[in-house]
Amino acid sequence: MARVISVFLPTWPVDRLRRQAGPAAPPVEAPLIIAGRIGNRRIVTAVGVASQALGLRVGMPVTKAQALVSGLHIEPADPQADAESLERLALWILQRFSPIVAVDPPDGIVIDSTGTDHLHGGEAAMLDALVGRLTFSGIAARAALADTCGAAHALARWRADPVFIAAPGTVETVLAPLPFEGLRLPPAISSGLRALGFTCIGDLLGQPRAPLTRRFGPELCRRLDQALGQISEPITPIRPADLVEARRVFAEPIGAAETIARYIGKLVITLCETLEERGLGARRLDLLCHRIDNRIETVRIGLARPVSEPARLRRLLCDKIETIDPGLGIEIMSLAATIAEPLAAKQAVSSQIETPEPDLSGLIDTLANRVGARGVYRFAPVASDVPERAVCRIPALAESTGAGWPDHWPRPARLLPHPEPIETMALLPDHPPNWIRWRGVRRLVRRADGPERIFGEWWKRDTELAAVRDYFRIEDEAGERLWIFRAGDGEDAATGSHRWFLHGVFG
Repeated sequence: MARVISVFLPTWPVDRLRRQAGPAAPPVEAPLIIAGRIGNRRIVTAVGVASQALGLRVGMPVTKAQALVSGLHIEPADPQADAESLERLALWILQRFSPIVAVDPPDGIVIDSTGTDHLHGGEAAMLDALVGRLTFSGIAARAALADTCGAAHALARWRADPVFIAAPGTVETVLAPLPFEGLRLPPAISSGLRALGFTCIGDLLGQPRAPLTRRFGPELCRRLDQALGQISEPITPIRPADLVEARRVFAEPIGAAETIARYIGKLVITLCETLEERGLGARRLDLLCHRIDNRIETVRIGLARPVSEPARLRRLLCDKIETIDPGLGIEIMSLAATIAEPLAAKQAVSSQIETPEPDLSGLIDTLANRVGARGVYRFAPVASDVPERAVCRIPALAESTGAGWPDHWPRPARLLPHPEPIETMALLPDHPPNWIRWRGVRRLVRRADGPERIFGEWWKRDTELAAVRDYFRIEDEAGERLWIFRAGDGEDAATGSHRWFLHGVFG
């Protein structure tokens, strides 16, 4: 089943202007509007969040807005710049989230997320990451995910706060309470429906179509059928001008896995020839299979390093053939390098002089495309004494961060995601526990070493100004070695709660 994301940017012209102006932009709390012209009238075409709180609305005359708010910042509308920036934003999403992304002017973006959500940890994680990245960049955004483009469009504008996910097969249920504007209808049709006594989309679902079509024309039923998925609404993906792409159109639709694999090999060879001519290697490949029913099946693979080797790329793509549903047949296949980077020069190494370093990129690519890029990583040290902050995840083939692991005290091989509370009996302030109870199991302490005192990072949080942890390495009667700590120095309550926690397990 298809899944579509609609991203709604409610204050896009204002956000675009602030990002473009940079430090010269008015403060966020300052009221700002965008003014344009309709005939001889000068009206408000976009308002910021601060302006909305003061009662300013799109469509209001500029003179009225000036009368309501003193010190109002007014900027001229630039629809062309808004459209160009929206297209650049769509290209950014294309490279990071999904192979099929299209602009939904004037303030939206459509993403076909079918089969790509697992690369981001699921649908909820994908939406949170997308909206979070946009918000962090200073762009107000709401997003919804549904079975159809029309339903996602309506939910993003009338239901998302800031995200909403409609379960598969629930389009009618979630659309029913929404207003008619969610169907992308002209204002005249929405007004006419309300004049007849209809109040929401749900009132239209059981109505005969012929009277509605005679009164309002075919647009109403067409939009309603698109939202319900009864007629298709293909998404035409956006493509950058310099995209490296190979394309094959078939005289007869294909569907067999062996045939798909054969043409993948031909597309890969053509694509790699173009990449080598430009001195580039692919970091991300998107295979788009256009079915005869206007649906597009997609395959996306990522690579740890720029690659232009046809054999490796073909193998990675063919591993994904089982995820392609050819339906009644595929009529067009296109392969694009949505992220391409310059190839690094390689120096030939003589086996008689030195042994070349093993190339792990092929293994990492295979694993990452099976379990997701987030599932393959390595740990790197961070300059911090607080244990849970002293490590971070980095890409498997990333360069060394230059930081070193602490070696003055032993550290456990396995650190728990969060310190877990334990029950203990210990003599304060400097003695280890005689026994501990962890996860319901009581353990006698046979040996212990410590304490190792770790102070809080007062420059990060005020609450850590006087915080102290005393860590002990203990060994129970079964020989298992654990890493525990007491929050506080055992004397002053300001240094911590004096509760005990288990933080790690030694190998």
